[in-house]
Amino acid sequence: MSAPSPHKFTRPADDDEEDPVDKMIKKTGCSELSYAVQECFVETRDWRQCQKQIGEFKKCIDDFKKSQTSKK
Repeated sequence: MSAPSPHKFTRPADDDEEDPVDKMIKKTGCSELSYAVQECFVETRDWRQCQKQIGEFKKCIDDFKKSQTSKK
């Protein structure tokens, strides 16, 4: 009998609670690009084929970070 995996993730009982990562990404305005990266990976199962989507998402996040530092 093997021990349970320490990496097994279980969701909280309250499924209405928004994922904290999704919440942070929404604040950046890059949600659609994040979903495009995820969708590409689901379709291809190969990150190398998703470089266009990853690049667009990265640029969006970088632009958001720059806008935040210029506000300070």
